[in-house]
Amino acid sequence: MNVLETKLPGVLIIEPQVFGDSRGFFLESFQTERYKEMGIDALFIQDNHSRSRRGVLRGLHFQRTRPQGKLVRVSRGAVWDVAVDVNPSSATFGCYEGVELNDENHRQLWIPPGYAHGFCVLSDVADFEYKCTDLYVPEDEGALLWSDPDVNIPWPVDAPLLSEKDRRNPTLRQLTESRG
Repeated sequence: MNVLETKLPGVLIIEPQVFGDSRGFFLESFQTERYKEMGIDALFIQDNHSRSRRGVLRGLHFQRTRPQGKLVRVSRGAVWDVAVDVNPSSATFGCYEGVELNDENHRQLWIPPGYAHGFCVLSDVADFEYKCTDLYVPEDEGALLWSDPDVNIPWPVDAPLLSEKDRRNPTLRQLTESRG
């Protein structure tokens, strides 16, 4: 397994070892002791699976008082996956890390609690799977506008398919002002 550090503290790109032959492949998508050795000593309590079509952008989401760590991967298709530092006291506040996750590179992204997260689908269909360190609490959800010019994420689509809720997400500046 190969682990790549990013410019965001604690955010890791993980390249699992893949064993393949003419029949297909095998990989461990998670194993507690191995992930603990690379610094991911998290108790995962919920697994999620979403399917989206090309051009769908989900995010950028986080929880305010019960932040979730997420170990994300794509089992079918391809996405551009992004984590954004939304902690105003952090040296990397407003910075992002983006990586393509797909069913050929088998990469995973570890996003520790406290970051906003989102992804955009690059393939016709993508199955996105992720492990979470806390339960989703709808009334605790925070969000950041996908197109915030101060964050300036180079999304691979100009006009993504968004939920009505994600169209109205605040900018980083608005988030900071509302915290107060």
